[in-house]
Amino acid sequence: MKKMIEAKCIWWQELANPARFMQLSAKILPSLSIVTAVVLSAGLLLAFQAPEDYQQGITVKIMFIHVPCAWLAMLCYTLMTTFAIGTLLRHHPLADVALKTAAPIGAVFTALALVTGSLWGKPTWGTWWEWDARLTSMFILLLIYLGIFALSRAFDNVRTSAQATAILTIVGFINIPIIKFSVEWWNTLHQPASILRKGGSAIAPSILIPLLIMAMAFTFVFFVFHLIAMRNEILRRQVIATQKLAAKQPAEARIS
Repeated sequence: MKKMIEAKCIWWQELANPARFMQLSAKILPSLSIVTAVVLSAGLLLAFQAPEDYQQGITVKIMFIHVPCAWLAMLCYTLMTTFAIGTLLRHHPLADVALKTAAPIGAVFTALALVTGSLWGKPTWGTWWEWDARLTSMFILLLIYLGIFALSRAFDNVRTSAQATAILTIVGFINIPIIKFSVEWWNTLHQPASILRKGGSAIAPSILIPLLIMAMAFTFVFFVFHLIAMRNEILRRQVIATQKLAAKQPAEARIS
């Protein structure tokens, strides 16, 4: 048991090294990108072949984009909260990089969830927008994402920016369970959970299977984009550090 803990600590320390992360991500990204393309293509193919709903018709197929986007919006923020805890408590060197780069990706997924939800809601509910609990809490999530994105770029000092962003992220996590349980706590236009519920899924396999594959594909898309964004942020910080060092050296030469 002790050896396993020591091995995990060594792995964690190696991953905390930006150079080591760049090496690992460079090896992972090509294979992960191929897998993502294959799974996404399969999901889209099955989604197009899925039957239409007897009430909603072809508009039900918006679900294959809307549901994965909503899922990723909440998953991304949950991961960001983990990164925020790592920034404040563990002082992990890459935690703030992961947190900062995940925010714009999560904001995009949240915006897509809201837009596709409106497109789906108009023919289904007869309205583009309704200030019910689920829609309002998702809109608040988008505002939180945008706030984190702005705050992470509001300070020149990296440490101050990381700590402020981590605190806001942790405070904002209270909105995630509100989104999840809003359809149970309040009367909303949204139907209750259809997949993870007592008695099994309420969705037919011909629709459920493509939906799950699309959710998996969008998850892979998130990780591909996140790894690329983290690599770019590390390179950006390295360039800034090099420029500061280059600007400092001539000044030291003149003094000597």
